[in-house]
Amino acid sequence: MLKFNYKLILTLMGLLLIINGGFMLLALPFSIYYGEGTWVDILSAGLITALTGVLLRVIFYRKENKNINKRDGYLIVTMGWVVMSLFGTLPFILTGHIPSFTDAFFETMSGYSTTGATILTDIEALPKGLLFWRSITHWIGGMGIIVLTIAILPLLGIGGMQLFVAESPGPSVDKLHPRITQTAKALWYVYVALTFIETIVLMVGGMSFFDAINHSMATLSTGGFSTKNASLGHWDSPFIQYVVTFFMFLGGTNFTIIYLGFKGKFNRLISNEEFKSYTITTVVVTLFVAFSLWTLSNDSFELAFRNAIFQVISIITTTGFITADYTMWAPFITVLFFILLFTGGSAGSTSGGIKMMRHILLFKNSFLELKRQIHPSAILPVRFNGKTVDQNIAFNVSAFILIYLLIFFLGSLVMAFIGLDFVTALGSVAATLGNIGPGIGGVGPVDNYAIIPEAGKWVLSFFMLLGRLELFTVLILFSPYFWRKG
Repeated sequence: MLKFNYKLILTLMGLLLIINGGFMLLALPFSIYYGEGTWVDILSAGLITALTGVLLRVIFYRKENKNINKRDGYLIVTMGWVVMSLFGTLPFILTGHIPSFTDAFFETMSGYSTTGATILTDIEALPKGLLFWRSITHWIGGMGIIVLTIAILPLLGIGGMQLFVAESPGPSVDKLHPRITQTAKALWYVYVALTFIETIVLMVGGMSFFDAINHSMATLSTGGFSTKNASLGHWDSPFIQYVVTFFMFLGGTNFTIIYLGFKGKFNRLISNEEFKSYTITTVVVTLFVAFSLWTLSNDSFELAFRNAIFQVISIITTTGFITADYTMWAPFITVLFFILLFTGGSAGSTSGGIKMMRHILLFKNSFLELKRQIHPSAILPVRFNGKTVDQNIAFNVSAFILIYLLIFFLGSLVMAFIGLDFVTALGSVAATLGNIGPGIGGVGPVDNYAIIPEAGKWVLSFFMLLGRLELFTVLILFSPYFWRKG
């Protein structure tokens, strides 16, 4: 019988809960400052979460046998996200502002997975402490609570490479330093620095500190939770919207490249093939939408350009902020934005979706396949950034996209069976699987997920988890090969 290191797994679940409880307590100052009676419930939620984590560590922690194998790594990552989301519902439930466990779990999973889909119909009615906790779930999930834990694991004498591989199952894991812990720390330094910088700049633009810190956490995590019902449309400020647009673009950029940019190695940024494709795609689609809006409306070109670039980057990076209802612009623009739901930002970023790197490798391999038909004996390797890509990676990319589309179609069928109309079924699955939030139909930019039946919310919550962990990390747990010995 296949054995797992369950004591180590439960010990790490305890560590995650301690961290999670600590983050919950960060919402306390806001709740107390704004004179909200919910501070007691937030305190209780934080203490329950942290103490449960302490209990797990006390019971299961052992000094010996601390190696994490691949199977343990996949279990820890998937279980970690589920456990964090389960306990993350406590602030919403204990305060009574989201009494339904299904709704609370959906909202929390949406936060940790940086999806930004919400069941709340009046966001501004929520206490400030809860709004801050809601944004923190984004911020934790953005770079990955598992990566954060990797930076702490050496204190416990536990190696974290298997966790990093499971958390970053894309085509490559671009290390900044020879040790995985240093890599995790470097990425978090960049993440924290950018969050701090955006907060300051938004305050200069006229946002309050509370709104600025919340939107900065949601931007860099490419999450999209806002403190306002109208999202960024609440601020009719070109400065604020351009600032958020810029930081959304950074959120969708490989954080390794950003880190190297901080170090002055701009040539790595300019020469990176994925970054160039990401930038060119954004520019071309933005100009197309901007000129379309300009010719179809009486808006100035600046307003048309601002609305276009904001929404295009918001969708490509899977952030999900809105300043306008793009489904009302024109039918062909709605179709274009639906296609954008399947793009995603760069690998190694906080964005969801298929990712630019996979699209590039798929197109390159497809075109080379045409050449192979003419020259069957020729050796034609796929190249990326001037280097030959292992054929196994090309197979992995093709399998990922095929499975992604298969899940989308089957998921849409399930949501239609549950009772959603055709367009809403397509939009809800595409938006949650891609960790985007707003989709089309009944879950469009100005709507929310409150209309989704209870069964549908659980299905979409599962899709959020699938998308955040890039399919294989979760799906492998359902494979008989995973549970076989050897």
